[in-house]
Parts: sequence; structure tokens; C-alpha cells
Amino acid sequence: MPWLAWLLAAAALGAAEFFTLTLVFGLLAGAALVAAVVAGVGIGLLGQLVALGLAAAAGLLVVRPIALRAMAQSPLTHEGSDALIGKRAEVVQEVTATHGLIKVAGEEWSARALDETHVIPVGALVDVMEIEGATAVVYPRELLP
Repeated sequence: MPWLAWLLAAAALGAAEFFTLTLVFGLLAGAALVAAVVAGVGIGLLGQLVALGLAAAAGLLVVRPIALRAMAQSPLTHEGSDALIGKRAEVVQEVTATHGLIKVAGEEWSARALDETHVIPVGALVDVMEIEGATAVVYPRELLP
């Protein structure tokens, strides 16, 4: 019967983790599951508490810092229009501070110059600096005449 109490404790801790998202209650729930397995095998209360303590310590001191570091990192791949930032493009229609057209990654995009004083001619190569809605903000790769 003690294993059932550990399972109930694990369920309660799991529910608490669901609402807090701290990675603490979830790891404690895992430790309670370890204690439930130990109780199910027939080891006494002292063994169950030792198993709970060891599993909780391992989770909180080893697993949690690794998980927090992994969650803090930005994804390695960019998706959608974010993937175009930093790409090279060719000007298809003259790009000014307000309008223009470029070809990037095989697609034509409306564009405007990052520097409002630049007028980028057709055929010039530009770098996509950012995306604003459906417009690429570009900067010439070479000095303009």
C-alpha cells in the first residue's frame, strides 16, 4: 500500500509542475515514482526515503541545470521569413527608402533600403538585414556610385 501513496504524491507533484512550469515539481514527481518502485519491490520506508532523496538530488542538481541551459538557447535553425535574414539577394527593381523588389532564395520580395539615402540599382547585390511584414529591409553589399 505505501507504493500507492508515492504514486499519489507523484501525481500531485506532476499537477503542480503543470501549473508552475519550474522543472522542480516535475523532477520531484519523478523521484516519488522512484520511491514507488522501491516500495513496490518491498524495501522498507528508510530505503524508500533514501531512494526519494537520491533521485530528487540527482534531478535537481544534475538534470535541472542542463534542461534550463537547453531551454535558454535559441534554436539552431530559423524558419519562415526569419530564415531570410542575412541572405544575399539581387535587386530586380530599384530599391529606395520606400519601395523596391529583390530576388532572394528564388523568391521575389518587396524591399526597402535600410539607409533612407540609398537608391540601389537593378542588378546590385544586397544583404537582407531584417524582415518587416512582407518587406525585406536591405543594405548594399558594395559601395554605391
